[in-house]
Amino acid sequence: MAEGLVVSTCLGGAFIGSLFSGWIADGVGRRRAFQLCALPMIIGALMSATTNDLWGMLLGRLFVGTGMGLGPPVAALYVAEVSPTSVRGAFGSLTQIATCLGLMGSLFIGIPAKEIASWWRVCFVVSIIPAVALAIFMQFCAESPHWLFKRGRAAEAETEFEKILGGVYVKSAMAELSKADRGDEVDTVKLSELLYGRYFRMIFIGSVLFALQQLSGINAVFYFSSSVFKNAGVPSDIANICVGISNLSGSVVAMILMDKLGRKVLLLGSFIGMAASLGIQVAAASSFASGSVSSYMSAAGMLLVVLAFSLGAGPVPGLLLSEIFPSRIRAKAMAFCMAVHWVINFFVGLLFLQLLEQLGPQVLYTIFATFCLIGAAFVKRNVVETKGKSLQEIEIALLPQE
Repeated sequence: MAEGLVVSTCLGGAFIGSLFSGWIADGVGRRRAFQLCALPMIIGALMSATTNDLWGMLLGRLFVGTGMGLGPPVAALYVAEVSPTSVRGAFGSLTQIATCLGLMGSLFIGIPAKEIASWWRVCFVVSIIPAVALAIFMQFCAESPHWLFKRGRAAEAETEFEKILGGVYVKSAMAELSKADRGDEVDTVKLSELLYGRYFRMIFIGSVLFALQQLSGINAVFYFSSSVFKNAGVPSDIANICVGISNLSGSVVAMILMDKLGRKVLLLGSFIGMAASLGIQVAAASSFASGSVSSYMSAAGMLLVVLAFSLGAGPVPGLLLSEIFPSRIRAKAMAFCMAVHWVINFFVGLLFLQLLEQLGPQVLYTIFATFCLIGAAFVKRNVVETKGKSLQEIEIALLPQE
């Protein structure tokens, strides 16, 4: 119970952070929001590293989770708003690649914990370093011109465009921005506007995409990977490295293909690929496979699930939603959809082992594969392609006229 609380408290904090991320990003700007998200991470990591009881650890994890929930929506917003149209997909994929590298780095940092009893404290201290680096280096980054223009600060928006794109492209960028953004929409976006009315369909698509991303079982696969590889006779260190390499490889391929094939194609292929890979997991758990064959099939299926996820279902939703949401609601809509992500993530992590014990791997992986097929059908029917279009062109095309 204590171990479960340490994990789930962080996810609970992430839910809280994601709820407020839109209001913070709109209130103080994308750059300052990044710096604010680093603060609870630093405080929480320091508390976790120095605590001597469970309550101190839980409070520290709550702080870290709050920063963790605030960061991803702001990152998706920032990347979408500062990236040139032709490479926006590739830049969006860099977020996923950075996540993979961070996961692999944390695995390597944690290796001495087996031999050194207090090494876990060092792990928490080390995690302070990237948070501090984020807070410092964002001071030298450009603010989002979209946010500045929406706040009525057109001159500053031009200056930031010049930093990002170069002086030659400033006039055309500002002209594009003026098509959809009027510069006077600084009024508060109400929650009711997100839940029904002209924005409802976009919010519905975003929420369902993030829900299906988690219901595909990817986090359950990560949670269970060590046990699967152990059954196949693979040490946990090597298993984690294999999963990390598979995740990183898929993310790099996604970065290359994002602006060539498009977001929708990658999402479709990803969900179908995950369903097929989970089918291998189901076959491995059946009575037709012998012990050693079953173990190797299960390990191979797990790596293929991670690879397929990293090709589309991992990097695409965050980028796609930051592209399709209108400027006026973009930050708060991302916050709402990310909150759905953390809620589903929380319950999958909480219930996975119990469901595995009660239903068995065959039934559970079949359920996950079914959600992947539902995801493919949903993408085919509802998701629009945004490749090669400016944010303003996407907004004008998608938003119903008042």
